[in-house]
Amino acid sequence: MPVGARDVARRPWQGPSNNGARFLAAIAFLATPDHSSAMSQSPRPPLRVGLFVTCLVDLYRPSVGLAAVKLLENAGCLVEVPPTQTCCGQPAYNAGDKPDAKVIARQVMKAFSGFDYVVAPSGSCAGMLRTHYLELFADEPDFLPQVAHFAERCYELVSFLTDVLEVERVAARYAGVVTYHDACSGLRELGIRAQPRQLLRSVAGLSLKELPGADVCCGFGGTFCIKYPDISERIASDKIAAVTATGADTLLAGDLGCLLNMAGTASRQGKRVRVRHVAEVLADISGDLPPIGWPRERA
Repeated sequence: MPVGARDVARRPWQGPSNNGARFLAAIAFLATPDHSSAMSQSPRPPLRVGLFVTCLVDLYRPSVGLAAVKLLENAGCLVEVPPTQTCCGQPAYNAGDKPDAKVIARQVMKAFSGFDYVVAPSGSCAGMLRTHYLELFADEPDFLPQVAHFAERCYELVSFLTDVLEVERVAARYAGVVTYHDACSGLRELGIRAQPRQLLRSVAGLSLKELPGADVCCGFGGTFCIKYPDISERIASDKIAAVTATGADTLLAGDLGCLLNMAGTASRQGKRVRVRHVAEVLADISGDLPPIGWPRERA
């Protein structure tokens, strides 16, 4: 049975990395009365939301998960983090390993059963849950209705805030000029484009500059960057050149895979652009965090 954020935070981490322990322990801070007070003020019963953490958030940037919890709780949701959740199965699915992808997908659907919604701070993982699970089980007509019921409740974080919860603004401040990269999966599979810009425009002190070619791939593409590293590097270099040309000091996006790829390219080129997940800015927690790929002292 899924357990609440406070309960999960008290348990030893059951996964493969100590980074996960950082994430789950830190939830205990964000799931306090101060951060969840919006629930008691909401005129409607709180929605039970299962947070799909994602592998990269767990292993590389737990702060994105913490930001997601804060945003969802401030919007009046009861957030829970099922401890038995796993990868969404996208790597196996994209590699053509359909049997293993199905095993993983069944485990995910079991872990998140009973929630009103399942929310992921990633368009890529949310796209897998919402779109590709239906394709994965298309050859199992008897099971497909259960998959469809699960898929229709799955959302990417920012689109869930704006499209479902009808959040129009956030109480956040960010002193900087930012530009935004539209990650491929969120844009093309889930139609996420206007939603993050809408909320970013409500952040005090933030100036948003549009990125030329914002909808062009950054060169990550999951296993694409491993199979075709030279092509991937060229695409990423073009993306960083476009970011630099805007004059923005901060690059935001909603998918950590893209952000890690672009941050790595910027670092190798000696660029000073700050790379962050959009949730960190919207949740107003970026001030205490170094940008992705930066050592803390450099921030």
